[in-house]
Amino acid sequence: MAINVKDLPPKYQAQALQKYMAQQAQRGPPSSPAADGQQKASKYHNKPTERVTASGAVLHFDSQKEARRYDHLIALEQAGKIRDLRLQVDFTLQEAYTDTEGRRVRAIRYKADFVYMRQDVVAAAYVDGKKVGEKIAWTKVVEDVKSRPTRTKEYLLKRKMLKDKLGIDITEV
Repeated sequence: MAINVKDLPPKYQAQALQKYMAQQAQRGPPSSPAADGQQKASKYHNKPTERVTASGAVLHFDSQKEARRYDHLIALEQAGKIRDLRLQVDFTLQEAYTDTEGRRVRAIRYKADFVYMRQDVVAAAYVDGKKVGEKIAWTKVVEDVKSRPTRTKEYLLKRKMLKDKLGIDITEV
């Protein structure tokens, strides 16, 4: 239970203020990592990276590895190997609900790094050993950039739920 200083008699208000000021003087000025010129190390030692698109939009990536994968996928899209490249796509694995006691339970969601359509050759026709035609199909790909430390128990559980609920496999890069 907190006590408001203004509820105290004036004598005790002054005493509380003096004690507070003494504590603040001992602590020194508040410091933050940004003020000291140092950044707090990220949990997985990744370096957030940015890319600027042709339209001038700035894209923020959680790691350099993810940014390099984006560069590769853009090159594939320009070559016509993939299409409909989307970043940070949400999939709902379980809808939010209210339990029997009236408490709200949040939805479970998975956010994929990249989703795109990949061109696959389904069948090819040959005449005298020469390819004369092929049948192409577009396959939806859900991709996540992972390293050993980022393959957490939570991620592995969501990967299983995505496969079970929506029938989607995650391609890890």
